[in-house]
Amino acid sequence: MHASLRNLLRGAVLCTCAAAPWLAQAQTDGMPAMKVQDAGRYVCGGVGSDESLAMRAAMKEHPLALLFARASGAYLADVDVMVRDSKGGTALSMRASGPICLVDLPAGRYTVEAASEGVTKSQVVVLEGATKTADFRF
Repeated sequence: MHASLRNLLRGAVLCTCAAAPWLAQAQTDGMPAMKVQDAGRYVCGGVGSDESLAMRAAMKEHPLALLFARASGAYLADVDVMVRDSKGGTALSMRASGPICLVDLPAGRYTVEAASEGVTKSQVVVLEGATKTADFRF
């Protein structure tokens, strides 16, 4: 490959990664890809020890972390999640495919509702600054 073309491609890759660091992260660190839905972005996973470690390491990079488990502490997946903004509108609606979900939403006050096996639980979270973790036990 011609050197100038190689440098141009290398620059394009670096530019893309700088503009969308989550894209590079999803491809290189063993985490599933981020999804965009409603007012936010999210990624769910944590099935398997490598993915769980990657998800937990990335928590500090996202405003909201959701954790799902049974009362016994066993991880739980396939949880229906609805995040409502302070006006009651839907900010995010998803089915958590793993026990850990990392969510990017604008700063503000939200109500997170999680439903599993006929039980619905909710928590109010205020996103501002440091990562907020909402732990749901069923």
